[in-house]
Amino acid sequence: MKLARPDTFHPRIVLVGSARRAAGDDAGLVAALRARGLHARWLAWNDPEVATAHLVILREADFASRLDEFLEWTAGVQNLLNPPRVVAWNADRSYLEDVARRGVPTVPGQFYAPGQRVREPGPVFVGPAVGAGTRRFSDPVQANAYIAEREQAGQRMFVQTGSAAETVLVFIGGRPSHAFVTWDNALHQGTADFELWEVGTAALADLGELLYARVHLVGRRVLELQLIDPLLGWLRLDPQTRMMAQREFALAVESALERLGLGPFSHRRP
Repeated sequence: MKLARPDTFHPRIVLVGSARRAAGDDAGLVAALRARGLHARWLAWNDPEVATAHLVILREADFASRLDEFLEWTAGVQNLLNPPRVVAWNADRSYLEDVARRGVPTVPGQFYAPGQRVREPGPVFVGPAVGAGTRRFSDPVQANAYIAEREQAGQRMFVQTGSAAETVLVFIGGRPSHAFVTWDNALHQGTADFELWEVGTAALADLGELLYARVHLVGRRVLELQLIDPLLGWLRLDPQTRMMAQREFALAVESALERLGLGPFSHRRP
């Protein structure tokens, strides 16, 4: 562990999220950061004390029903990871059109009008147009029940069609970190071949420096990008892989601080 020195600058770091996330999948992040001499605490995104932080790391934000307020908040944060422009771009599934225009293959999909329902048999991926929550269904009856449930909550739905296996890629600091396969809409630690990582890398191109990214693929097509507050699946990794991945996360935060002029020697007097 690095020991804090009195002559170095110690930035105030906030991990934005709920007590559930802090005690759950992200429980090891504070310790991983502390091992690099970085001190962080958890706050909700709309806590006034967030404004005093030098660096804010989005880990969980219930923004779907308060999108305009949330995006206004991100624009006012001093240093936010991932950056506000990326958050705004990723907030609505229309970002998939941009990904496709760059020549990256995507899973075909459409926004559903209120009351519209799945008619065709076969696997479909159903999720809200804003926010996370995409699920795979083989039974149209179950898919339509999920659509109706989400519409009751005031959400617009986005439906995609694809039958290949789903892979989830996690990038930390812009680099491949770990991968999962999914079945029964749950993550299971797995591996991904080089070609899949290439597709994920291409999907994230031109977005600038990202602390984290979660890329969902169906076959070799992009299903979804989660760049706002994705679950990174730490607790679904074996202990050794988790330790190494969280260390990479802390190193990526360290690099971001240097890039933002918030490194340990950035505020020393001459």
